[in-house]
Amino acid sequence: MTVHLHEGDLPDGLDLGSVVAVDSETMGLRFRRDPLCVVQLSAGDGDAHIVRLNRPSYDCPNLKRLLADPKVLKIFHFGRFDIGMFELHLGVETRPVYCTKIASKLARTYTDRHGLKDVVRECAGVELSKAQQSSDWGAAVLTPAQLDYAASDVLYLHAVKARLDEMLAREGRTDLARACFDFLPVRARLDLAGWDEIDIFAHA
Repeated sequence: MTVHLHEGDLPDGLDLGSVVAVDSETMGLRFRRDPLCVVQLSAGDGDAHIVRLNRPSYDCPNLKRLLADPKVLKIFHFGRFDIGMFELHLGVETRPVYCTKIASKLARTYTDRHGLKDVVRECAGVELSKAQQSSDWGAAVLTPAQLDYAASDVLYLHAVKARLDEMLAREGRTDLARACFDFLPVRARLDLAGWDEIDIFAHA
């Protein structure tokens, strides 16, 4: 594993291919209270690219271009949150997307354990450490432990996607999963507009 730390933006000319794993780190889980601090990406080649964003300007045209590129599929785990953060702070709608958490819930109906650690363990055979999950991502200097943690969140998503795709196809749920992925940016906009705790599809 090689971790590349980039200050402010992805470097010019970096080609991460047509399928990129993406995750983010924030100061908390509330959209307008907690800033977006770090975005990590991987092409599935064993390398991770970690962007420590410039706040509050968020001047990162290369990253924004990648997130909005219709020719690049972005793989997330619980993409709803990251996509919302990107729209709020970076001003981009992230498409097209794939969410391994949604795929897991549609394919792995024999379990209620759909967190990244559990899904990566089963689908990629890797044990992730979550020791740095609650740490100061707004710090002026990120520690090696933080960088390793951030990298681990994206390094295995390609392998997870491949396994979940097999399971979805086997269970006849591929089209259903794709429809859910297509809706994710809309779900994120609903969150930002105040419907984050309300299921508008519910009867009540």
